[in-house]
Amino acid sequence: MGDPKKQRKKYATPRHPWRRDQLDVELRLMGEYGLRNKRELWRYKTMLSEMRGIARSLLAKSGTEREKSEREFLSRLKRMGLAGETASIDDTLDLDIRDLLERRLQTVVFRGGLAGSPSQARQLISHGHIAIGGRVVSVSGYLVAKADQERVNYAGASPLAKSEHPARQSLKGQPAEPASPAPSPQ
Repeated sequence: MGDPKKQRKKYATPRHPWRRDQLDVELRLMGEYGLRNKRELWRYKTMLSEMRGIARSLLAKSGTEREKSEREFLSRLKRMGLAGETASIDDTLDLDIRDLLERRLQTVVFRGGLAGSPSQARQLISHGHIAIGGRVVSVSGYLVAKADQERVNYAGASPLAKSEHPARQSLKGQPAEPASPAPSPQ
């Protein structure tokens, strides 16, 4: 038995790490979602693999045990926004890595228009400018539940909470207010 505070690896590396097509897909996903390194991507791939494993094991069960477990599993996926209201276990097997990456706080902030790019969204989150329902969250990989998605906004103590902040003005497509003109040489 190990130390309860010991950090454990939360991802599994690819079996063939140097396949060209796999490297291209990973690099494209990292750029699109603003991931810092491939370990972040592998963590979500592992989560997805575990979800699919649970779904496959539920399909193998029979009777009332399956119904109860299936209902709990599907309700958890619905809360996270990974499954629709009429989803079945078969639909969970069709989940893609993009479905999980779309639920990350960094992506929600970017898609919600609070940041101009995924990199800026990551910076705003790590600097404590983003809150979910008034609670500051500084982890860009936080998986946002479907109910909390509408409550993602700037933190109250953040200077970005003011609508006249120059960074917010540039996000609206309006140019930021220019600084005072430099004196002309005479």
